[in-house]
Amino acid sequence: MGGVVGKGDSPRKAWVPETKLEAKMVEAMQRRASEGSAMKSFNSIILKFPKIDESLRNCKAIFQQFDEDSNGAIDHEELKRCFLKLEISFSEEEINDLFEACDINEDMGMKFNEFIVLLCLVYLLKEDPAALQAVSKKSRMGMPNLEATFETLVDAFVFLDKNKDGYVSKSEMVHAINETTAGERSSGRIAMKRFEEMDWDKNGMVNFKEFLFAFTRWVGIDDIEDEEEEGEEKV
Repeated sequence: MGGVVGKGDSPRKAWVPETKLEAKMVEAMQRRASEGSAMKSFNSIILKFPKIDESLRNCKAIFQQFDEDSNGAIDHEELKRCFLKLEISFSEEEINDLFEACDINEDMGMKFNEFIVLLCLVYLLKEDPAALQAVSKKSRMGMPNLEATFETLVDAFVFLDKNKDGYVSKSEMVHAINETTAGERSSGRIAMKRFEEMDWDKNGMVNFKEFLFAFTRWVGIDDIEDEEEEGEEKV
């Protein structure tokens, strides 16, 4: 996710995003971080899990609508038509970058959890002042309920990103959990486990995309696909 000098908590100036998309995510998150977060503790994030889970699962109908051949994945062409229908005005290059970033299995098809992550990244990037000229501020994607959930996820990341550099470091994660579980010996281990679940490339820094993929696992979105695949096999 980027080159870094030294260990996990390197100076921000040493951190260089590897892709244009990552740079845009970081810039958008830094802008959003300047507004602050409504979250008061890591526990307040955990308490929102059930509501977030329900909202994301309700997104399944949207996914199925754009999975035109009903093969359980959205391919590149289906994604372009999805953007067209949702009136999301991204360039061909931006759509390609998003598809490549979220197709983590590299199977040229986006599963449900990958699609959710992509939509949330679109929501974040739509905060760009230039992009907002063409999209209503009240509803950037025409899905106000889902956008409220995405805003909660953005807010959660901002809470964790204490130094507002667009990344969550190991020490920031420990700090956030220690605030919640002061005095508990297990808090450090909890923080490390959560951080390791987010830090896929093991570079000591977590960007918003990595956070989102970890979050879909935490609330069990991956389980939906597993359950459906098992059901199909039984039939």
